[in-house]
Amino acid sequence: MDIETRQNFKGESMSVEVEVAVDWRGRPCKPDKHGGMRAAALVLGLQAFEIMAIAAVGNNLITYVINEMHFSLSKSANIVTNFVGTIFLLSLFGGFLSDSYLGSFWTMVIFGFVEISGFILLSVQAHLPELRPPQCNMVTEQCEPAKGFKALIFFVALYLVALGSGCVKPNIISHGADQFRKEDPKQSKKLSTYFNAAYFAFCVGELIALTVLVWVQTRSGMDVGFGLSAAAMALGMTSLISGTLVYRNKPPCGSIFTPIAQVLVAAFSKRKQICPSNSEMLHGSQSNVLNSRVATVNIARNLQHTDKFRFLDKACIKIQDGSQTMESPWRLCTVNQVEQVKTLISVIPIFACTIIFNTILAQLQTFSVQQGSAMDTRLTTSFKIPPASLQSIPYIILIFVVPLYEGVFVPLTRKFTRKDSGISSLQRIGVGLFVVTFSMISAALVENKRRNSAVNSKEILSIFWIAPQFIIFGLSEMFTAVGLIEFFYTQSLSGMQAFLTAMTYCSYSFGFYLSSLLVSLVNKITSNSSGGGWLSDNDLNKDRLDLFYWLLAALSIINFFNYLFWSRWYSYNPSLSPTPPHDSYVEGLEHHSFSNSKHVADDNIIP
Repeated sequence: MDIETRQNFKGESMSVEVEVAVDWRGRPCKPDKHGGMRAAALVLGLQAFEIMAIAAVGNNLITYVINEMHFSLSKSANIVTNFVGTIFLLSLFGGFLSDSYLGSFWTMVIFGFVEISGFILLSVQAHLPELRPPQCNMVTEQCEPAKGFKALIFFVALYLVALGSGCVKPNIISHGADQFRKEDPKQSKKLSTYFNAAYFAFCVGELIALTVLVWVQTRSGMDVGFGLSAAAMALGMTSLISGTLVYRNKPPCGSIFTPIAQVLVAAFSKRKQICPSNSEMLHGSQSNVLNSRVATVNIARNLQHTDKFRFLDKACIKIQDGSQTMESPWRLCTVNQVEQVKTLISVIPIFACTIIFNTILAQLQTFSVQQGSAMDTRLTTSFKIPPASLQSIPYIILIFVVPLYEGVFVPLTRKFTRKDSGISSLQRIGVGLFVVTFSMISAALVENKRRNSAVNSKEILSIFWIAPQFIIFGLSEMFTAVGLIEFFYTQSLSGMQAFLTAMTYCSYSFGFYLSSLLVSLVNKITSNSSGGGWLSDNDLNKDRLDLFYWLLAALSIINFFNYLFWSRWYSYNPSLSPTPPHDSYVEGLEHHSFSNSKHVADDNIIP
């Protein structure tokens, strides 16, 4: 750790411990040479190209699985949602490897090439007819689905992409954010700008994928489309590697789970002990450190004691038996270790409340694409819109909205809230969770109208009727997705940034898995002797997709009220304050005096 000496308001010297960062050779970073927005921009190059590559595959994958692999509609939807869910679940593995052993840069380099190999294998299979089932019309014929070696190649290629993408994604965000020095007020203030810039790069990548790449897939075939995804990912890796000399790198710190396990084991072994009323008696209490004239303060590592989850404090009780024997780390932990575990437990309810949000996202990438396929896709007499490209509409709008949000909304609200990000991350998440409900309401109304027109009037609606559900979801994602990433990163502990950022993507994973489960449950519950369930047929005119959308709208509004409760319950550890008072860096620490009172966040979704 780097140590800076500063004076507090009493004139006493304090040693302020600064987060360690090294260059590619392991030498201490230089502020004027390493990090900053220049280095972060190169990381965002990978962000744009990686999402371009994976979105071009994921958003049109259901069409390929049905038409080329010959799986049924419901099974194809589950293959896509399981694939996307696995990507985001593996992000936890990528975050763990990064924080514990490899570091974010090398994790991205290794698994970036794994992802490229998956795209190449998909392209080869799509190009060679002998590696796919025979051509067949899924609507009018009884087609044989891919089996044996052909299915094996498909799933191996698909999950190579999932492994690579899953391990790369969380490290893009955390490595880019690591380029800003938290102890520098000017750079720390740019962190919120970086998260908005990361979402802007995401929107640009999605837009190109859903227009240019999906159009190429439709016109030239999926083999060319998969090949372009491999090329896009290669460009992203070039952008990442070109910044090797200017990156600030956080060294891995060993297994991130060992300190957590030690707290849980120590608390259980001392479960019969009684917690002292005075937290200063706990082992490793920071108040003991501050009694000295010269203190070492590290906001990222030294957490203040809080009163929540008091049963974990038993891990800090030192047995007074008169002996001088040191207790094992598995029997005695510090307050700092315990507070780290408390923070991890506290963010779980916030994480859980975003799962339904991502279940809705799964519908836009599966059933909504099929919805578009059953509509009139003609823009002119000679040009047809690929149904998957309809998902580009929100990103076209967001490319203009995100800069306005950063340039107008944030400075305006900052004057009133005095927060660097304008509104807090919890408030931002809440806005998105509320708005997304209207996406499913719009989808249900339009699907009901489309089905009635097709069945009763034999009319085919224009594909633009389903545009509102994509636009509404895009606006809600700007709030929830960016707010969630910012929340997890700012609440992450030193050495766990990538892992906690990965929890954002893990929410996507559970959302897509829940989508698969809901589809199966709905089909089972709504099926009867006279016919299948709401989503059991390959023909949307016979299915009841509109009722499924209404079900999701109901679940979404229930989830929003659930979030209101947990966002009000959540309390920040004072040392992990989402908006630290930069102008009084040390004074603020003295003012808190590391008190033991519970610090309830005043910027939660409900005032």
